[in-house]
Amino acid sequence: MTDHRTYLLEIYAAGLAAVNGEQAVYRALLARGKRESGHVVAIGKAADAMFSGAARYLKGNLQSGLVITKHGHASSLVRDNVQVIESAHPIPDESSLQAGEALMAYLQNLPEDASVLFLISGGASSLVEVLDEGWNLPRLQQATHDMLANGAVISEINAMRRTLSLIKGGKLWQYLGKRSVRCLLMSDVPDDDPAVIGSGLLFPAPNPDFDWEIVASNQQMLTAIATDYPVHIMPDFLEGDAEVVAHLCVEHLRNSEPGLYAWGAETTLELPLNPGYGGRNQHLALTAALYLRSDDNILLLVAGTDGTDGVTTDTGAIVDKNSVQRGKYHQLDPLVCLQTADAGTFLAASGDCIHTGPTGTNVMDMILGLKLS
Repeated sequence: MTDHRTYLLEIYAAGLAAVNGEQAVYRALLARGKRESGHVVAIGKAADAMFSGAARYLKGNLQSGLVITKHGHASSLVRDNVQVIESAHPIPDESSLQAGEALMAYLQNLPEDASVLFLISGGASSLVEVLDEGWNLPRLQQATHDMLANGAVISEINAMRRTLSLIKGGKLWQYLGKRSVRCLLMSDVPDDDPAVIGSGLLFPAPNPDFDWEIVASNQQMLTAIATDYPVHIMPDFLEGDAEVVAHLCVEHLRNSEPGLYAWGAETTLELPLNPGYGGRNQHLALTAALYLRSDDNILLLVAGTDGTDGVTTDTGAIVDKNSVQRGKYHQLDPLVCLQTADAGTFLAASGDCIHTGPTGTNVMDMILGLKLS
């Protein structure tokens, strides 16, 4: 099984490379053919990589920059004219409000005729915030925690965030004046709706001719891997409860011809009062592992694209027939781990977790199923 696992990891890595933030931004700017001077604001879990793509393209024409990303997702690259801020995700904290203050100060200090390129990726909703009157950090944290724990989808969470923010839902425009603004986005939401990505910092836009573009998405990733591998790209984007999706994937593989199958996904997970260590992808993978105990010929990879899953530093897992047995050897009960949202503990013991570190992208999740002959 080791070679089959390596094969799945290679395909997964190829998918990540196809939507790498640096390459995606660089390609998009190169296609436009104008190397104008300007200022760059990058916000999101892929902000560091996206900013690197803009800096690579602009070279000496980069006048200044602001990068706001998740703790641990900033590179060691230091530039004299670039401010880098790391803040909290998925639950905002004081650093998120400090990032909001830094964003306001940065925009206010720009020349009135400045050209600003915004690079926005998923995670921006939690990473930067300026709260409306009547809201405070504890109330925001509780509202976010409750929605995440109850399995709310990203569009629902971001709709809540837009109502309490002074910068989300297109409200950031009030701080931009008449400055020239462009925006490149990496989509971490179904249907690639720019008003949902990052809770719509610049959407809706006041000008219908606003220059914006999606430079990386889940569908682009799947299309790219299908170009290089004999993979069946499944038309259904998988949403909803992680356990239900696990069952659907396993049943599909059991009833299909041998081969490689790929789904885009963004599942949800309801959490108990005191959740253990894990995330939706690890939960889905462990659920699938229970179904696979009688299947010698099926492997399933379930992973995020940003390098993390829930509150963990693993991004998912690869499971097979023997995953449950390997975990039980360490005196762990898979059913208890699922009930306590502790799938990460079980999968770490079974040796099935996938660890990448920050990937430089964020386009939701990928599920790869391999059925052997």
